[in-house]
Amino acid sequence: MPKHEEEVPMEREKRYWLDRKENVTKVYWSVWVLCGLLLLIEPAIDMHGKFSVEHWFGFHGLFGFVACVGLVLTAKALRRILMRPEDYYDR
Repeated sequence: MPKHEEEVPMEREKRYWLDRKENVTKVYWSVWVLCGLLLLIEPAIDMHGKFSVEHWFGFHGLFGFVACVGLVLTAKALRRILMRPEDYYDR
């Protein structure tokens, strides 16, 4: 009979590189640095936007952030509508 994850002793459990807090911190700060660098080089890129708002400094980053937050909030609202009871498939 195969062992379940909770039955495996802690010293034999496989560890991944994101299990270490210092690696998570490195990834976190790397993303911030990358976003900052992309924001700094934005004036050097020739944008071909159809609307005047697309030429504002930092518009695309701000738009992406607002769209992401909107998707998360929409998903949370849909969860309340579509959520089924925990024993839905057992009935």
